[in-house]
Amino acid sequence: MQFEGTQNYVASDDLKVAVNAVVKLRRPLLIKGEPGTGKTVLAHEISKALDAPLIEWNIKSTTKAHQGLYEYDAVARLRDSQLGDERVHDIKNYIKKGKLWDAFTSPKLPVLLIDEVDKADIEFPNDLLQELDRMEFYVYETQELIKAAERPIVVITSNNEKELPDAFLRRCFFHYIKFPDRETMQEIINVHFPDIQKILVSRAMDIFYEVRDVPGLKKKPSTSELLDWLKLLLYEDMPLEVLQNKDPTKAIPPLHGALLKNEQDIMLFERLAFMARRNS
Repeated sequence: MQFEGTQNYVASDDLKVAVNAVVKLRRPLLIKGEPGTGKTVLAHEISKALDAPLIEWNIKSTTKAHQGLYEYDAVARLRDSQLGDERVHDIKNYIKKGKLWDAFTSPKLPVLLIDEVDKADIEFPNDLLQELDRMEFYVYETQELIKAAERPIVVITSNNEKELPDAFLRRCFFHYIKFPDRETMQEIINVHFPDIQKILVSRAMDIFYEVRDVPGLKKKPSTSELLDWLKLLLYEDMPLEVLQNKDPTKAIPPLHGALLKNEQDIMLFERLAFMARRNS
């Protein structure tokens, strides 16, 4: 199995090397990078490229590690026992399988995505160390060992919101997705908009990278936001002259809501436009 990117995903040479190393080593692939740089989509594309089922575990701030293994619903069993339900005699009826259980017992080698691991409590990664290392865990309620016949391909994403423990990092193959340069961004746009006017893309990218370079910007627009913006420009049939207008007194780009995602950044651009008008 060899990952070379896909028709819908432009992968750098370094990223291809990282994915193929993980496929061989079967170490978890830890992917970091700015939000919107394609970390989550990567797992979907690896799944397609390798013809492997995708199992997604989306992490929240309240997620606990044991939920990835299994959960035992003691309350439901107590309720059923009070109601005289026959299900109560088989404890397996009250075991809810987690995503790791699904991955370990999948009949076909899967891709397991643990998405945004840094959203959970700081102890979350440590609590999964043994299970990810040994690819097995014990179910005490049923006294059975759940063990992977073949180590799944594990992709773990992080937005760098929290530092991850060293012991966890040691067990992963790490790759940081750099923000695409202009040439790579052009390739990504060509994949999504094969028939788009080159001059429109050129000017839109000028504006996009200028916005990203503005000092003091709280949230820089991402690749996915550029694609959304281009889609809107096409949908609204935005005249090219609007994008080519370099009037500094109109610093906010058209349809800026696709690029600027908080009021502080919009106010920053409004101040820049105000200062340009005052100095003109």
